[in-house]
Amino acid sequence: MPAAYIIVDMQISNMEQYQQYMAQAPAAVAAAGGEYLVRGGRFETLEGQWQPSRIAMLRFPSFDAAKVFYDGEMYRAAREKRLGATQFFNMVLVEGVAAPV
Repeated sequence: MPAAYIIVDMQISNMEQYQQYMAQAPAAVAAAGGEYLVRGGRFETLEGQWQPSRIAMLRFPSFDAAKVFYDGEMYRAAREKRLGATQFFNMVLVEGVAAPV
C-alpha cells in the first residue's frame, strides 16, 4: 500500500492565533501515524507561476490513514484553532507511488 501525502500552501495572517493550531495539530498527525516532512522553511519556485507563501507537507502510511487524520476529532479541534488565522489555507491529499518490489 503506497504512502499518502498532504500538501498545504497557506498564508498566515495572525501568527499568535496560528500558534494555537501549531501546538495542537502535531498530536493529531502522530495519532493517525503521520509525520511532518516540511513545515515552513526555505523554498524556491523552479518552474511555473506558483508563488506559495508557506508550505507544509505530511506523510501518512496510506490514503485512508490521511483521511482518518483529516476527519478525526483531534484534527477537527485543531482546525477550530486555525479559523481566522490565515488569509488562505489550501490543502491537497495525494496518494504516492507503490514502492518497487
